[in-house]
Amino acid sequence: MTARERVAKEGPSGRPTINDIARLAGVSKKTVSRVINESQFVKEDTRRAVQAIIQETGYVPDPQARGLAFRRSFLVGLIYDNPNAQHTIDHQQGLLEAMAGTGFELVVRRVDRTSPTLLEDMRAFIERQKLFGVVLPSPVSEEERLVSLLKALDRRYVRISSTPLDQPDRMVVSHDGKGAAQAAHHLAGLGHSHIALISGQEGRRSSSVRMKGFEEGLAEHGLTLDPNLVRRGAYTYESGVAAARELLALKPRPTAIFCLNDEMAAGAYLAARERGLVVGADISIVGFDDAPMASRLWPTMTSVRLPLRQMGRIAGEMLTSDTLHDKPPTPREIVPELIVRNSTVALRP
Repeated sequence: MTARERVAKEGPSGRPTINDIARLAGVSKKTVSRVINESQFVKEDTRRAVQAIIQETGYVPDPQARGLAFRRSFLVGLIYDNPNAQHTIDHQQGLLEAMAGTGFELVVRRVDRTSPTLLEDMRAFIERQKLFGVVLPSPVSEEERLVSLLKALDRRYVRISSTPLDQPDRMVVSHDGKGAAQAAHHLAGLGHSHIALISGQEGRRSSSVRMKGFEEGLAEHGLTLDPNLVRRGAYTYESGVAAARELLALKPRPTAIFCLNDEMAAGAYLAARERGLVVGADISIVGFDDAPMASRLWPTMTSVRLPLRQMGRIAGEMLTSDTLHDKPPTPREIVPELIVRNSTVALRP
């Protein structure tokens, strides 16, 4: 009878527990715990025997139980509020990569930043899950009240933002403004001067930072952003369609549109086609983020690449590195990169 079969027959739930591993390996529960946590105080032959039983039975340590043993949790929270699902997915994948093999597990929680019970809900969530630490992507990273709560609860955190908001060892900074400036240089270099912009929601730091960076980039070419050519979007496809319809109805219409994310840029594609315009010929469109859709649309979209997955991985490493390797987290900064494709073209004389 295999170890797995013995557990299924003898265990009360059929699922292996640390007590089952100890019994099958002929060692104490404490020894099993030491093997799981890679303690150096275990003989090599004992370690191999315990690991073999763990592998055969499919035993998975309970992170909450490990937290009790170590007097801390092995759970990391990702708290987000973003209408763009791809952002969250990419951050989540990066975090999972960073935590692979560390014993840490990820708990994902969406919040509403405008909720009057935000802090009460977050306190209950953090204490109920006994979180070791939290990653705060934009725009949640801008919530100083939430950061103050994390400090009061003595929880570690890392913030992901387009600009520095905190101490370097608590930040992953993406420098969105520099990416937007690259978009401005590109369009100006193609001869465009009558350029429109579709922004994000009011109050979103990323929107204001990207818009400022774009204006600074234009200024280096002696150009200014005409306020009459600016429309507010909401980082959604639908808002991009609506804003671009207004812009393309103007006389004269803009020859290029910079959208502060790819969702809105995809919406601008539709608005252009409704008016019989060919993207990449009659109108140039630039997005931001370089989401998967940017290379799947036709024509393929010129976009500012923001490495969201990499940013999530860095945040995960920063959050857990000192506990795993006895060294302080390393502050990291990211510079976006413009990816030129077929949605932009030189202005015809």
